[in-house]
Amino acid sequence: MRGVVFNGERELEIASFDDPVPGPGEVVLEMKASGMCGSDLRFYRAPAGEALAAFGLSGDGARIIAGHEPCGVVAAAGPDVTRFREGDRVMVFHYDGCGFCDLCRTGWTQMCERGAAIFGATAHGGHADYLKVPARTLVPLPDELSFTAGAAISCGTGTAFGALVRLDLTARDTIAVFGQGPVGQSAVQLAAAMGAEVIAVDIAAERVAKATEFGAAHAIDSSASDPVEAIRELTGGKGVTRALDCSGAPAARAAAVRAAARWGRVAFVGEGGEVTLNVSPEVIRKQLTILGSYTFSIAGQADCARFVARHGVEVDKLFTDRWQLADAERAYREFDKQTGGKAVFEI
Repeated sequence: MRGVVFNGERELEIASFDDPVPGPGEVVLEMKASGMCGSDLRFYRAPAGEALAAFGLSGDGARIIAGHEPCGVVAAAGPDVTRFREGDRVMVFHYDGCGFCDLCRTGWTQMCERGAAIFGATAHGGHADYLKVPARTLVPLPDELSFTAGAAISCGTGTAFGALVRLDLTARDTIAVFGQGPVGQSAVQLAAAMGAEVIAVDIAAERVAKATEFGAAHAIDSSASDPVEAIRELTGGKGVTRALDCSGAPAARAAAVRAAARWGRVAFVGEGGEVTLNVSPEVIRKQLTILGSYTFSIAGQADCARFVARHGVEVDKLFTDRWQLADAERAYREFDKQTGGKAVFEI
């Protein structure tokens, strides 16, 4: 079978691998969609052997098939697999752990006390014709959803949903979403479907212009105006009850905190970077709650898929580019140039 391997320094190859055979408790998926995530670009751009270290992971990533947003159909099931059978449409929770620690047993495998495998980083991922994974990592894909929607839910859209759940967002809230990449766009869609009033913020005019298409009631270009002042004007001087930073940018994180109302809640999901806060006036005296939200649990991924299906959230609108696996080299060259958008392999 074919599989995309990152060699470092913006070089990749479509390599040949043996077709996988499922062992006990394992399944082999015929891949249908595999999303390209911004974090994949770190592996694509990094010097050979250094990408995993940048993520705080061990190993050199050599000959690992890329892609951590897999979605497909069960092609074969190994011994002892009873929950899934051939032909089932599924997503993959892209982490696997020991299966026995408290974190694994509660569905937070990425936080496994013994260390998690990450498909597409430390174990083979979805940029391939087939993918072998433990059956316990599978999540049913509702019939109403496309395979590409399933790929988005497997990472960025699921991450946005997980953060909104952590924020306890309701229709009574006004939420500011900082950063309008795929995670931020997903957050706008999902928050609007939850009934909240959504304010989208970004430094790129084209993303700001597109935010209302995803359900934002208001959109702010933070390169042209102070987003905190604009948010206070929109909220009668009070600020938003909820704020979510999807950018990881220090200025956006600080603005999210400053834009939050008294007793507000703020979540950070954008990886990397730092933030400096004036703690007394901005956090303590506002009785603010600040959360870090790390992707989602396996149950949360299933919840997200059901929510998207029930509420008709148009996740497929996120995708600006669709590629075939044979075009992987060109696909990543183009993806590397973009300042926004979402790309996917349809396999």
